[in-house]
Amino acid sequence: MGEGRSILSVVRRHAARLKQSSGDTPVRVLVVDDEPPVRAFVSSVLKDAGYAITTAENARDAMRIVAEHGVPDLLLTDLRMPGTSGDELAARLRHDNPDLRVLYLTGFAGELFDHRGTLWKNEAFLDKPCTVRGLLEAVVLAISGHLPGERGGNGGGPKPPGSRDDV
Repeated sequence: MGEGRSILSVVRRHAARLKQSSGDTPVRVLVVDDEPPVRAFVSSVLKDAGYAITTAENARDAMRIVAEHGVPDLLLTDLRMPGTSGDELAARLRHDNPDLRVLYLTGFAGELFDHRGTLWKNEAFLDKPCTVRGLLEAVVLAISGHLPGERGGNGGGPKPPGSRDDV
């Protein structure tokens, strides 16, 4: 439990630094998942870490939210949803916003790679189910390309999350 609090405090400090560097605007994350418990879990964890969260239950709602409020700093989306998939949603949003960062939270990552051989620039994925620590690390990696305290990073692009440690 102490390890979970430790990563949360590190991520909170990181989110606060990002907020300060962007003119006191919190990092905006759009969470899209058709499962209410997943949306609630992700929203709660990320709000507690200092991110500004908006949620949608499907791609149609997500597109409406983006039209009304603008493109988020990070799209965190399920891959497999009724109607439009998370991958299709990301492609649509990237049409006008090619630098959009995307984190797929999915139990079906293999399907992503079946349709295309690799992740595109500024994309990463995290397997469901995930831990609080895994989610926080994946979001930080997707946004900044490295974990707080890491030197260097990978040139600004996100890396696939590497830790699924239990909290």
